[in-house]
Amino acid sequence: MKTSGNTILMTGGGSGIGEALAHRFHDRGDTVIIAGRRREALEKAAAGRERIHIRTLDVEDATDVAAFAAAIVADFPALNVLFNNAGIMKYEDLSGRRDLGDAEATVEINVLGPIRLTNALIDHLVTQPDAVVVTVTSGLAYVPLVVAPTYSASKAAIHSYTVSLRTQLQGKVEVIELAPPGVQTDLTPGQAHRPGYMPLAAFADAVAAQFLQQPTPHEILVDEVQFLRQAEREGRFDETLKTLTERAAQQRAAG
Repeated sequence: MKTSGNTILMTGGGSGIGEALAHRFHDRGDTVIIAGRRREALEKAAAGRERIHIRTLDVEDATDVAAFAAAIVADFPALNVLFNNAGIMKYEDLSGRRDLGDAEATVEINVLGPIRLTNALIDHLVTQPDAVVVTVTSGLAYVPLVVAPTYSASKAAIHSYTVSLRTQLQGKVEVIELAPPGVQTDLTPGQAHRPGYMPLAAFADAVAAQFLQQPTPHEILVDEVQFLRQAEREGRFDETLKTLTERAAQQRAAG
């Protein structure tokens, strides 16, 4: 990935990781289009930054995704980087019959969203020099958080999809996976101030530094996520799952 001069589309760019990375890329000289459902949040994220543009997008709506992609290519023909960052996380109790609304929305947004948007933009991206697709997964793709089962499964699915996408697009489009640890954002209630989660600014700085490496790593992994990423490889999956489950329960109990 070029270290400056890109035109980047960042979904979920109105808050959290998307907003923080949009600012880091803007600071280094990239043009960034931040997209999301809440226009007010997008306007706040773009305030005072002339190379950050805003567009509303609901990745849960297949028709909206197709129309959005056509408009983005028309408005920003130099677009060369797609950053699939939008996502939701819901806690779910699997111990009895339940309403599946949260699970279905999670699959629509976290799995079908990036698949649809990548598909809608791929014909454009393959014609661009220095084209890149970035998928945002999670350390929970490798060791699930059992109270967020569909979220964890959705990130595992996108990890697998990214491997296939990278292989099929080799020599045409660079494909990068960003797998965050728990980061202090508003992804779940109380998470923005939860001890033990990585501060957002520190995470964004560490990620931005890795994106400056040449060649860019195929996986962007901060130190804090290696505990999860390497658990199975190091033969400690069961131990890590137990530790993660207990730690998460303690953190939620503490608020």
